[in-house]
Amino acid sequence: MNPVDFALQGSFPSVMVPTREPVAPMTGPGERLLIASNGVFLEINRPWIRLVRRLASFEWRTPVPYGHAAELTELTCGSVPAELVAEFARMARAALPNEAGAWIVWDAATGHFRLVPLPSLSHSPAHLSYERPELRSGEWLVVDCHSHGSGSAYFSTTDDRDDQHDVKFALVLGHCHRVPSVALRLCAKGRFEPAQAVPQKWMTALEGEVA
Repeated sequence: MNPVDFALQGSFPSVMVPTREPVAPMTGPGERLLIASNGVFLEINRPWIRLVRRLASFEWRTPVPYGHAAELTELTCGSVPAELVAEFARMARAALPNEAGAWIVWDAATGHFRLVPLPSLSHSPAHLSYERPELRSGEWLVVDCHSHGSGSAYFSTTDDRDDQHDVKFALVLGHCHRVPSVALRLCAKGRFEPAQAVPQKWMTALEGEVA
């Protein structure tokens, strides 16, 4: 096999789902394909989250001799503290009328979260360019936050391009001069899943900032 293909298959393997036992867990961060009787699935593993999502179904019914796979979400880092979301709201309000950005990161060794402001290269009421910060050893990006100043919260085509290759939650706060509007989604290697609801603790903390 070509050495490049050998390296690629080693970093992104395909695993046949067994019929009589669970798939052996991944031993570290990464991605792999699960080939199952009910389709092809992408498995994503990070210290803070494990995801399984179906990529494709078979075009016709044929007896594939492998086991069944199912979609899965395991948030192993626990709940993101509401006070960090409120801290970002204060940062966004202080930056008005311009946009602001920050990361909420999680330390796999200590289990602690912290807010990391993003160094701005340029920003305006409709634009934000920043450097990706260097994290401490063992830290992982969990929530990528940015604000829309006094405008509404939504995900733009620019956000889609920026989030295409990441594994994270993306959070946008809009109307930062009052109780913010909120847009939240899970980004998983090009798949964007809008949140059905924003955590109530987050909303309570945001409302408390302007009470």
